[in-house]
Parts: sequence; C-alpha cells; structure tokens
Amino acid sequence: MRRRLLAAGLRRGGIELRQTVTNTADIVGYLFPVGILLVVLWLIGDAEVPGSQVSLGSYSLVSSMAMLLVIGGVASTAQYLTMDREDGTLLRAKATPNGMAGYLIGKIVLVSGVMVISCVAALVPGSLLVEGLRFDAGTVLTLLWLVPLALLALLPIGAVLGALFETIRGAAMLMLPVTALTGVSGIFYPLSVLPGWVQGVAQVFPMYWLGLGLRSAFLPGEPGQPWQTAGVMAVWAVVGLLLAPGILRRMARRESGSLVAARRERALTRTM
Repeated sequence: MRRRLLAAGLRRGGIELRQTVTNTADIVGYLFPVGILLVVLWLIGDAEVPGSQVSLGSYSLVSSMAMLLVIGGVASTAQYLTMDREDGTLLRAKATPNGMAGYLIGKIVLVSGVMVISCVAALVPGSLLVEGLRFDAGTVLTLLWLVPLALLALLPIGAVLGALFETIRGAAMLMLPVTALTGVSGIFYPLSVLPGWVQGVAQVFPMYWLGLGLRSAFLPGEPGQPWQTAGVMAVWAVVGLLLAPGILRRMARRESGSLVAARRERALTRTM
C-alpha cells in the first residue's frame, strides 16, 4: 500500500512538474528573480565582503540560492495549496483513497523540481560572473544530502501553513513572516551581529542551517556543522511529514462543493 501511495504521489508530481516547465508564463515567473540576481551580480563586480577575503558576489549568489529554496519551499507550497483549495483540486483529492497523502507527495515533487531548476539556472551563469566559488567533490557530496533534506524540512511547513488560509491572497501574506525569519537567519549577513536571543530563535529553524550548509559547500574557509545541520533538518522533516498529511486531511474534511463554488464566485467578483 505504501509503495502504491508513493508511486501515485511521484507520478502526480511528475505530471504537474512537466506541465509547469512547459508553460511559458510559469517559466517566466520562475526565471525573472534569477534574471534580477544575475544583473545584481554583474553590478557587484569584484567587490569583497568587508573584513574578509570572500567575494561579495559569491557570497550573494550562495545566499540567494538559500533564499530561493526557503521562499519556494514554504511560501510557494502554501500558495499551491490555496490555489488547489480554491479551484476544487483539493476536494477531488479528498474523494480518492489516501488522496491527501498522495497529494502532499506530488506537491513535494513539484516544488522540489521547480526549486532545483531555479537554483541551477542561477548557479550556472552566476558562477561565470563571480569569483571564489568552490566546486569539488566535497561540494557535490554536501549538496546531495543538504538540498533534499532541506526541501523535506521546508515543504511540509509550507503545506501546514497553507492549510490555514482559504484564499491565494491570504497565503501571499506568508511572504512577510517567511522573509523576516529568513532575514534574521544569517543567510545574508553574519548571525553574530544580532542579539543573542535572536540567534537562539534563528538556530531553531531550518533556514539558518540551510544557509550555513550552502556556504560551507561553496565558499572556501566557511565553517560547516554537518552533523548539527543534518540533525535539525531531519527533525523538521520527520515532524512535518508526520503532521502535514493529518492536518491536510482535517482541512479537506471541511471542504465541500458549495464552499468551492462560493470561493469561485468571490474570485470572479474580485476580477470584475
């Protein structure tokens, strides 16, 4: 049963990923932030991080990749969920055996695929614009366990948060706290400059450990804490994957055809 459920979720996610990467509007939406990042890297030039020998461009590129993964993993997952709730996709998933678990697996595949594509699209041309990035066996090995584990930790968070909102507009508000939490997680500047209690809060969440892991993979001389990073990520992944299906099932039980119709009516009213 579990194998069939996993296979169905993977198949669903693969279909949705193929649909989105062949949609011109979606591709433009994914690559637009990457284009802005590349322009910024070109403008930065050969500048260095004050007080260090690290290239500002390479530090910014790695930090932006972490930001893409965080925003995509949490906010995009929540927005996908509310869109599917609004148009009735979630209601149809509810009607199938183990539909919510398969739905969650499919969304993990979809968002993970989009985020990996976005990061590769930023990394490949970005590495030609900046100096100081490290590419060796250690980098590859770190990415092979860090990125999948980070996505498994972040995506269920987005699914749980998305279950709290009924409309896309409401889910869009998640960008504010997610961006704020990312801002104090040491992704764009050293965590040590923040008050001690803020540092403690930041280290509870996977955002800090994702940034730390990516910097240790790509930037020479950056310290890494692989065991602590893997441990925190694994705890978030396990807790999220255990909680998210149940929360989604409870949310789906409250769904009905009349609620979907009412949301569609409100959406049409807003666009008129």
